[in-house]
Amino acid sequence: MTFPTSYSSDGIGNHVDVLIVGAGISGIGIACHLKTRMPGKTFAILEARDSIGGTWDLFRYPGIRSDSDMYTYSYPFKPWRSDNTIASAAEILAYLREAVEEHDLATHIRLGHRVLGAAWSSSDSRWTVRVRCGDEIAELTCNMLVAASGYYEYNGGHTPEFAGRDEFTGLVVHPQQWPEDLDYADKRVVVIGSGATAVTLVPAMAKQAAHVTMLQRSPSYMLALPGRDPIARRVRQVLPAATADRVNRRLMAARMRWSFELSRRYPRQARRVLRWLTARQLPPGYPVDTHFNPSYAPWDERMCLVPSGDLFKAIRRGQASIVTDRIARFTRRGILLESGTELEADVIVTATGLNLNAFGGLKLTVDGTPVEFGNTLLYQAVMLSDVPNFVPVFGYTRELSWTVKIDLAARYLCRLLAHMDLHGYDTVVPVVEDATVERRPMVELRSGYVQRSIHLFPQQGSHGPWTIDYTADRRRLLEAPVEDPALRFGTRTRSALKLAA
Repeated sequence: MTFPTSYSSDGIGNHVDVLIVGAGISGIGIACHLKTRMPGKTFAILEARDSIGGTWDLFRYPGIRSDSDMYTYSYPFKPWRSDNTIASAAEILAYLREAVEEHDLATHIRLGHRVLGAAWSSSDSRWTVRVRCGDEIAELTCNMLVAASGYYEYNGGHTPEFAGRDEFTGLVVHPQQWPEDLDYADKRVVVIGSGATAVTLVPAMAKQAAHVTMLQRSPSYMLALPGRDPIARRVRQVLPAATADRVNRRLMAARMRWSFELSRRYPRQARRVLRWLTARQLPPGYPVDTHFNPSYAPWDERMCLVPSGDLFKAIRRGQASIVTDRIARFTRRGILLESGTELEADVIVTATGLNLNAFGGLKLTVDGTPVEFGNTLLYQAVMLSDVPNFVPVFGYTRELSWTVKIDLAARYLCRLLAHMDLHGYDTVVPVVEDATVERRPMVELRSGYVQRSIHLFPQQGSHGPWTIDYTADRRRLLEAPVEDPALRFGTRTRSALKLAA
């Protein structure tokens, strides 16, 4: 499979109807919908890196896998039919490449093209997008701009300043910059962190390392899932393939939402159930309340999935351990904790989170005025207030998989484009006129990496089309009329006359 680097190799030229930024699972999913639902639209996908796949190509650390079930993380139009409920990065990449090939998207994807900025012109009713490819800078124009580049900085992850780091004689690595030649066989490894990345790394590295210690400042909730879901397998055995795909997707989504809703309604009972499930996986007498008893309520942060209980198995076998303490400083031999204990290590992995970056750092201007994302409101979580013809896609981050929202957004985009074509509209822009709408963070997670930068992201509102909620999103994006009091549609002629007046 080859990807062109020029803009004219497929006859599209330097203008497209829809320009998608990012060739990860979001951008590819949107492109698939455009190809099947809007065959008359020209589009291109710009990808800053030299390969498709986004997260699943960028991260190379041991054990890298999905942190959502694949029945809901996969595209509805391309069901997940592997027995693996949680998939490795390699499996997900293969799945995405299949989607690209099946929808003939390769000629639409431009690799090594980094978007520097985009400027909207009301007089022209189009975006002008500046792009760097190697040493050259080019300009593209488009009618609709779609930001599908995620929410974190691809160039580097978050690593706190640790006193004494230069004294440590071993190797310090961040999962986002994993060395391909890192040899940790028979070495002592300390993984700093307690999120999904740490929970993935510890059992994967424990297979070769002398011992792996997960050092956490505070615990996270962990939920063991079977690596191969027996219910999904049985459904596939008794139902036709297409029906089984729909049933498995709905069953898994319902299970996750049921778990979320019950946990939010009955947090104390949910905490007790999660503790009981965790204790069953650990050796008798294990200090569960020390290492697996978070200070927050279930689902205040994303639940860490443990496929086949692999982390717990590593602990039972003595290959891994958990230490809950705070770091005083790095030492020559490892890490000194505030309790006075020193953890000796040959390799320290700082699984300390990501640096958030709204839409890949995309810089926008509207008629010369810079767009401050933190001052905007999300309209139905697919557009931004006062920003014309711009669709930023952002998936669900808690009880449902990321891709569930991406699919809703893609289908709405096609509905929106068809509506604009039918009525001869060139522009669409959400406008907030309800003074009673209160502003809230778009992501309501307490994770440190979220809290550090969420003020730079668009916000959601307290009610109306400015909220983020799956049930409402599904109705609004798929069933409700496209015409809405909060949307302003226009044509190039009307825009020009308005400017002249």
